[in-house]
Amino acid sequence: MSDTIILLLIGLAAGLVSGILGIGGGIIIIPMLVGFLGFTQKEAQGTSLGLLLLPIGILAVMNYYKAGYVNLKAVGIMIITFVIGSYLSSLYAVNLPENVLKKIFAVFLLFYAIKLFMEK
Repeated sequence: MSDTIILLLIGLAAGLVSGILGIGGGIIIIPMLVGFLGFTQKEAQGTSLGLLLLPIGILAVMNYYKAGYVNLKAVGIMIITFVIGSYLSSLYAVNLPENVLKKIFAVFLLFYAIKLFMEK
């Protein structure tokens, strides 16, 4: 299967999951880029972050907003620290060894999965 088709399928899967669950980058795109296309962890993370720029979620956000599910005050407050936090952490992450970054990512997913599983 060509890389272009795989990338289209990864984008579709991430879009579908993002629209339903509000997730996509870290949980769908990064593992698929690493597993199916042999991206390094850093390449996958950088590529996933590229998708987070304005066009990726605008239509989904519009639907959630129309349904009354977007708290604009919370968005406005979080965006300030999200931008700062993502900038600072990316400075650190691009200098970490690949295997350390993969382990940090795996531990995060594992703990989050356990948290979701244990909730009532």
